[in-house]
Amino acid sequence: MTQNRRVPFPTTLLPVPLAPEISLHLVDRPVGLFDLTGNEYRSDRPPPFWAFVWAGGQALARYVLDHPETVRGRHVADLATGSGVAAIAAALAGAAAVTVTDVDPEAVAAAHRNAAANHVTLSDGETDPDVILAGDVFYSPTVAEQIDRQLRRWRQRQKQVLVGDPGRGFFPERLFEPLAEYTVPVAAALEEADELTTTVWRMR
Repeated sequence: MTQNRRVPFPTTLLPVPLAPEISLHLVDRPVGLFDLTGNEYRSDRPPPFWAFVWAGGQALARYVLDHPETVRGRHVADLATGSGVAAIAAALAGAAAVTVTDVDPEAVAAAHRNAAANHVTLSDGETDPDVILAGDVFYSPTVAEQIDRQLRRWRQRQKQVLVGDPGRGFFPERLFEPLAEYTVPVAAALEEADELTTTVWRMR
C-alpha cells in the first residue's frame, strides 16, 4: 500500500558545518525530521535520522579530527551511526578499521554512501573495537536505556567510549567526564535553534 511508504526526498552533497573536511548527502531544505515521512510515525520504520547531520555527531567528528591520536591505528565502532559523520571522521583520522551499526538499514546504507563520497571505507556488523563512538543517542528514554546498557558493557571491557551530546534530556552525565565543548551550527527546523552547545564526553 503506497500510503505506508516513506516519502522520497532529494539530498545534496554538503560540507558538515562544524567539520567541513567531511561532506555528506543531506537534505538541503528547511524541513523537520517527520516532514520526510509524510508526518507519519511507524514503530517498525525509524524516521530518516541519517538525512541530517546532528549536533552530537558533528561534535564527535570535530573532536576526532582534531585529536587523531584518539583513533589512529585503532579499531573503531560507530554506534547508531546515522549519516556516518563520526565514523568517517575516524577513518580520515587514521583508524585501522571503522565499523558502523544502526537499527535502520537505510542509515547504514547512507553511511557507506557518505564514506564513498569522502574516499574512505567503512564495515558493517559486530566487531571487537578499541574505541566506541556514539553521537546524539540519548534523545528518548527507551533509546537512552538501551544505549546506556550497551555502552556500560563496552566500558566494563576496558574499551574507550566517547559520546557527543547537545544536552538531550536523557543523557546520564554522572557516568561521563567532559573532554571538549563546541558551538555547533544546526538546522532551526530540527532544533528550534541555529546552534547548540555540544559536549564530547568520555565514559568514566
